[in-house]
Amino acid sequence: MRSLRHSILPLAAATVLALIGTGTAAEAAPALAAAQTRATAGALTASGSEAASVGRSARLSNGAPVDSAKDIAALERFWTPERMAKAVSLDKAPAAPRPDATKSAGPTGKPGSVPSAPPRSAVKAPRINESAAVGKVFFTDPSTGGTYACSASALNSSSKQMVITAGHCVHGGRGGTWMTNWVYVPRYRSGARPFGTFAAKQMRTFTAWINDSDLRRDVAMVTTWPLNGNKIVNVTGGHGLSWNFSRQQAVTIFGYPGNHDGGEIQWACTGTTRAVSDGRIELQCNFGGGSSGGPWLREFNDSNGLGSVNGVMSTVNSDGWNRSSYFDDGVKGMYDAQGGVT
Repeated sequence: MRSLRHSILPLAAATVLALIGTGTAAEAAPALAAAQTRATAGALTASGSEAASVGRSARLSNGAPVDSAKDIAALERFWTPERMAKAVSLDKAPAAPRPDATKSAGPTGKPGSVPSAPPRSAVKAPRINESAAVGKVFFTDPSTGGTYACSASALNSSSKQMVITAGHCVHGGRGGTWMTNWVYVPRYRSGARPFGTFAAKQMRTFTAWINDSDLRRDVAMVTTWPLNGNKIVNVTGGHGLSWNFSRQQAVTIFGYPGNHDGGEIQWACTGTTRAVSDGRIELQCNFGGGSSGGPWLREFNDSNGLGSVNGVMSTVNSDGWNRSSYFDDGVKGMYDAQGGVT
């Protein structure tokens, strides 16, 4: 049984809403569902090119790297409330994965977890199912020149500067390029930025996503610049990370789906995932465009808004089934490569 929960209900009046209806999300492109049905069966191993990832310095739309306080200030000025409101909830229609992946769907190693981390100072208690460690990301796609929005969450690591999102929220996949003007706004709500705007410093995603738009590797990790000397995880807290767990997991999914409140407010969906034939996991939340990159959390703690990221929102089909890449040793390898970047 899965349920949807609105993010702005007061804690004392928390209401769990049963998911009613499974029609196509308003922002979901038909091509997205088609891309999912084209996916070839078989999970990835965590070795070789299938698990390789690559990082790149974040850039402004003019191609210059974001490497100074002046650049960070320029991004904050660029992302006006009006521009954020007009950003399109991204609903990428990725191509099918490589047809040569026919490996077993079992875990690639022993289950493991990185713990979550609370903020260094007290954070005002969020309203029910609204996590300070979840936010909205905004960026420009150089391929179209348009401005877009996804979801993301702060991820605990040694740097205390990292967020996790979907691969297609940092790179357009096969035939595309890296996104520019990339910022993360924790606990964004209808234009409000309670913790400020954190500019990206470096992005990392799988080469299998970049080269082949492989949905099984639709994951990215982004190192952000500190804001006024404060690192994102120290400000909002950061989720932990889980990998190699069973594909059947009780999870809480957060994001900013464009088909709920226009993507302006956090929404949560709870339920138990199941395996997909291509090795991914799915849950029928009917979260549309804009929720991409939102965390799928094991062991979510409603009192502090933290859990362990065990997936990120990737796609939705015409029946409202949302899917995520399976988190294996390859995702842990990406974490190891990016988590210490400062």
